[in-house]
Amino acid sequence: MSKQTHWQPSAPLAHLKARARLLAQLRGFFAQRQVMEVETPLLGQHTVSDPHIESWQVEDAGFLQTSPEYAMKRLLAAGSGSIYQLGKAFRKGEQGARHNPEFSMLEWYRIDFDHWDLMDEIADLLELVLGSKHVIHLSYRDAFKNTLGIDPHQTSLTELQDISRQLIDLQYSSDNRDDWLNLLLSHLIEPELGREAPTFLYDYPVSQAALAQINRDEQGTVVAERFELYIQGIEIANGYRELTDSAEQAHRFEDDLLIREKHQQMLPAIDQRLQMAMEAGLPNCAGVALGIDRLLMLQLGTERLEEVLSFSFNRA
Repeated sequence: MSKQTHWQPSAPLAHLKARARLLAQLRGFFAQRQVMEVETPLLGQHTVSDPHIESWQVEDAGFLQTSPEYAMKRLLAAGSGSIYQLGKAFRKGEQGARHNPEFSMLEWYRIDFDHWDLMDEIADLLELVLGSKHVIHLSYRDAFKNTLGIDPHQTSLTELQDISRQLIDLQYSSDNRDDWLNLLLSHLIEPELGREAPTFLYDYPVSQAALAQINRDEQGTVVAERFELYIQGIEIANGYRELTDSAEQAHRFEDDLLIREKHQQMLPAIDQRLQMAMEAGLPNCAGVALGIDRLLMLQLGTERLEEVLSFSFNRA
């Protein structure tokens, strides 16, 4: 046996006990609010079409789920009411100080909530588990204006390319505006988000709507009713006021597949069970996925994900 083989846990036992306490806190939070816990399959016949996510495929079986979203939406359409799930998710190619191919996710959906109501509920949860007394709401537009002096909804592709090349030492090429916006966000804006207090970044470009509803902001710009939560420069959660239009959902899936085909990515079949559930009627709701491992990192003040995992990918 190699001397480099490790059999012991990645995290110290004190951190594993802290994880157990955190999970108990989360379950208590939702029990108090009468939100039902559910459990959906980790292995499914279908997977997400999102071009930014790659799935693990299991031969002759299907896909390890990148999120319980599709299955939970089928439950919502079946009349479950507000629900949450604590469990594992899997994403291919995500490994590093703050990434592990297998990770723990808290996902929940609240009936008759919009994304603002959901941000308020998340703030209550953060007060419980982190002791955060207040949060900041920052629009996607203002984040770019404050840091770079540009309106991300209006700036041209050429301008975004020029700014990126001036400010970021990176060889990069793309004809997609969102690629450049994501580059600027990840390199120059995200690292400072949530330093003063947990920060909700909201009103994303409609091109980044995923499965969020779209609306007009106070300036009349069409935006996605989507938010992300940042704490100490780390993305913790991603939420939406959920899209309920089945035809629009099918259109977005098709657009995703066109992008995936362009980039020579795997082309998953559209999940017809989800589509049928949407046609039957997804109730008005808002939903969010929150990374438990990263939340625990913040609670304990650790720097690397492996410090809060019983076994990281390299030790599994």
